[in-house]
Amino acid sequence: MSPLRIALVGSGMMGSLHARVIAQHLSTELTFVVDTDATRGLATAETWGSKWVPDLDDFGAIDALVVATPSETHLEWALRSLDAGRPTLVEKPLSQDLDEARRLVEASEANGVPLVCGLLERFNPAVLKMHEIVENPVHVNVVRHSPHTPRITQGVAFDLAIHDVDLAIRLAGERPDRVQAQLSRCHPTSPPGSEDIAEIALSFPRGLVAGLSASRVSQRKLRTLQVAELERLIEVDLLRRDITVYHHVGADFLEGRQTGYRQQTVIDIPAILDAREPLVTQLEHFVALAAGAGDVDAERRSILPPHEVLDQIVGSARVAEATR
Repeated sequence: MSPLRIALVGSGMMGSLHARVIAQHLSTELTFVVDTDATRGLATAETWGSKWVPDLDDFGAIDALVVATPSETHLEWALRSLDAGRPTLVEKPLSQDLDEARRLVEASEANGVPLVCGLLERFNPAVLKMHEIVENPVHVNVVRHSPHTPRITQGVAFDLAIHDVDLAIRLAGERPDRVQAQLSRCHPTSPPGSEDIAEIALSFPRGLVAGLSASRVSQRKLRTLQVAELERLIEVDLLRRDITVYHHVGADFLEGRQTGYRQQTVIDIPAILDAREPLVTQLEHFVALAAGAGDVDAERRSILPPHEVLDQIVGSARVAEATR
């Protein structure tokens, strides 16, 4: 089969990562790099043997589109691509406006072409292994903290927490029926109403509860996921992409000179045999959908739930302004 000819829109930080993966994969060809910034677009195109264009008027020379521009431009680009009948991968979120996100999903269905949202943690090898292991989760806890990055101006909920809302929904196998959140803007350069901290609690109909903590004012990058079952704790380091399973055996108080507490825990470290970069696995998933080898309808159905929960959170939770 000929490589899937892909145009990449946006060559910023995330776009440059997509460019590398698309250009290096045997199943894809980076046909165009589209960017209004000529210096940046040319540099990315030259690095990966592609062609820079400031716009893409004709979709006839490509088979698919990847959109890695700021979220406020996603609707325009994705609609153009979908209406042209091209499979489209859009970086998360599809849009911070729920109506716009719904328009894209509807356009995908109306035109009969795949739409993928870049919820990259779905393809983290440790997360994929976790889904193989987990049986009956009762409690999910996720911490996603990062140092401040001036280039990111959207709120931390849609920027970071959307990954973890998506993970919780997929673990529960259903949408939450109760959502609570506390949001705070505390960095002086963050736009008004754009939260830096989000503490989110989700409750699901069958009893699973999830606590999600997202911050972009940390001094340390943390990406941890814990899934508690009645007899096990499954812990995932999303950065190192490894997994550890804990099983509590027993505990005793120590007496005499060794007064204290002793806990006995069995630790399992499952092997992750397929440790490919998540962006590569996501690209292969996109290529499969474009080739008709995947479930396009299931992919569409999976996109809106995390956007709907985030819309509920941002729409109902007041953003507290920290005093400094």
